Amino acid sequence: MTANGRTSTAPDVADVVALGESMVTFLPSRPGRLADVPSFDRAIGGAESNVACVLAAAGHSVRWVGRAGADGFGDHLVEAIGGYGVDVRAVRRDPARPTGIYFRTAGDRSTDAHEVAYYRAGSAASAMSVDTMDLDAIRSGRILHLSGITPALSADCLGLTRELTARRPGRPLVSFDVNHRPGLWRDAAHGHGPEVLLELARGADLVFVGDDEARDAWGLDGPEAVRAALPEPGLLVVKQGATGATAFHGASGPSGADQVTSVPALRVDVVAAVGAGDAFAAGFLSATLRDLPVRDRLRHGHLMAAAALTVPGDLATPPARDHADRLAALDDTAWGRLRLGPGWTQDGERPGDRTGEGADEEVRTP
Repeated sequence: MTANGRTSTAPDVADVVALGESMVTFLPSRPGRLADVPSFDRAIGGAESNVACVLAAAGHSVRWVGRAGADGFGDHLVEAIGGYGVDVRAVRRDPARPTGIYFRTAGDRSTDAHEVAYYRAGSAASAMSVDTMDLDAIRSGRILHLSGITPALSADCLGLTRELTARRPGRPLVSFDVNHRPGLWRDAAHGHGPEVLLELARGADLVFVGDDEARDAWGLDGPEAVRAALPEPGLLVVKQGATGATAFHGASGPSGADQVTSVPALRVDVVAAVGAGDAFAAGFLSATLRDLPVRDRLRHGHLMAAAALTVPGDLATPPARDHADRLAALDDTAWGRLRLGPGWTQDGERPGDRTGEGADEEVRTP
């Protein structure tokens, strides 16, 4: 039995458990305003399930836990995520609430012309709570991955996230991607987004946050300022967009001394600027599971992000592990010369690659 009196559906230990809402997303068949686009292609979207799918594609055992409606969209969602090799046995189906959906335009999300229309209010996922979810299944991974999207959905979702980020003996390593979405918090009556996200991040062991969202949410400028506001996590990763990423690690609490590791971002021929943040988290978590040095964890994060940036959708086929390892092992000069474009994840068989002598070929990856 679980802590909330329910039967556990998936007690076996996974590498990573990801908890959160996933939705069916409709992608436009052509550029233009939502009002003008005549048809859409169906896909899936959700920060936590994106991370789960990338990790499963990279060879890890991964469980996604969430709630979906007992409807056709929910069927598609569970089947699609399961198709990536993700364990979906702990997903709850809600007969009274629908699966969330959203529509978006084809343009770059960073432009004013980009539109997103969410239909997620009252969704099945918004009913996630300590009482409706299997806590044993949620805690059954070596790593539990959460994001700041879940607590924005409802008071019950916030209560569940608080329970999972409470520091208790024996819990899995808790990974938290801040994912500040001001629109989700705008009408939330259960808390002020920036304050809630800071509170939850302080309870995590590993935190991902973009320097732009730290500036917008908390008025913090620069990685050092973010670390000063978040001394509790043993590992803090501040993503700095095209500049790179900085990790603070090795501290043993607020008074501990940090090590600081920075890795510049790769030069990438961007196809679509979507899914990179989730892919970065997946790459970093994959390398964490393998106990790689922090520098290599950051590099694997950048490589997974580059895979996402060089395909049209949110999810990309990750590079083979040995290919990614060879790239992550390049010296600083070769890393700085590396440029990646569409198809690079399938480019692991260049001359000299098998012998470890292919550094020159690798840095010329198209």
